[in-house]
Amino acid sequence: MSLNMNPTLIIDGTLYTLLIFSLITWTIIFYKLWQFIGSNYYNKMFENYFWGSLDIATAKIVSLNKKSRGPLARIAARGFSWIEEAQRSKVKTLKYYSQSPQELLEQALRIQVQEEQRLIESGLTLLASIGSTAPFVGLFGTVLGIMHAMQDISKNGSASLDVVAGPIGDALIATAIGIAVAVPAVLAYNFFLRRAKHHRLAMENFSDGFMHIVHLNMPTEQAKEV
Repeated sequence: MSLNMNPTLIIDGTLYTLLIFSLITWTIIFYKLWQFIGSNYYNKMFENYFWGSLDIATAKIVSLNKKSRGPLARIAARGFSWIEEAQRSKVKTLKYYSQSPQELLEQALRIQVQEEQRLIESGLTLLASIGSTAPFVGLFGTVLGIMHAMQDISKNGSASLDVVAGPIGDALIATAIGIAVAVPAVLAYNFFLRRAKHHRLAMENFSDGFMHIVHLNMPTEQAKEV
């Protein structure tokens, strides 16, 4: 079988594709490490300030402070902002009548948790895609390389070990590179996915605690409105 396109060009293209996959993988890995380390740091700092506050007014100031960063700070800010909006609203629109105030506040917090979860999981789908496709890209290059080597062998009319081993060995490099690219991507995906689940649990637990202290510390009249 003859190839109309230059096999060497296709094989080189396969190797460059794997190189790009590798660069993308390690870029995502370093970015996600920075993101998770930063989120953990800011979450711990905010939790210490928030739960260490003497009253809900102080906790509100800490949450709405522009210097407060991290997923938990944004969740708390979303909750307090919703409460302020509900208390300022003189006309009770369908937005407030569709559900009870507690359910609406819980929904606002849940939406923010989902936004934070999407942010923390960004890039993981690409890691999974690279991990699953890189070996096949490498195998594709290997198959083309072997086909090219067989054509050269048939032209030379010799099938000795010295003639066969070199070209086929070179062709197998593409598969090895594909596996080498896939392994870090798969390991990183599994690691970050597990960390993302821990983050989600932490955010959900914080949201539950936030709902609890809001209804415990607010006056009865305001609690009914919120």
